[in-house]
Amino acid sequence: MPSDAVLYQAAALCLTYPDDDFRARLPLLREAAPQLREFVDHAAVMPAQDLAAHYVRVFDFGNRHSLYLSSWQDGDTRRGMSPARFQNVYRAAGLEFTGEELPDFLPSVLEFAARTGDIDLLTEHRDALEQLRSRLTGFGTPYATVLDAVCATLPTAGTVV
Repeated sequence: MPSDAVLYQAAALCLTYPDDDFRARLPLLREAAPQLREFVDHAAVMPAQDLAAHYVRVFDFGNRHSLYLSSWQDGDTRRGMSPARFQNVYRAAGLEFTGEELPDFLPSVLEFAARTGDIDLLTEHRDALEQLRSRLTGFGTPYATVLDAVCATLPTAGTVV
């Protein structure tokens, strides 16, 4: 298991729809992943309905902040790497993807990295993660700090792992 496994699992939870289960986990997330405290503290004080509405505004309106990694390619949000390829990677690691979302959903990829230690999908999509991080920062959302923490764990371009 990678040293960043807890961070990846916590980031996956932070990037999913903020339901009651998410809110109940906030104290644990705060302690387990100090890199995410800024976001977790923000989420803890924001009224539940407001946080849910903000999530929808950030991630559900258009593709400017898509959490589907296949949608990022060449600086835009056209479909790129097939979601089926993500599923094949999961299967090769002995995992069967059963989520409600598509297998290229960033929280699913983060959970995969947390469970297996395999960060290849994250590394392959580093450019997409950086574009998303930049757009979230420009949008002024605390979700950008979650991407900041994830991107900080990944090798930079040209780095041999």
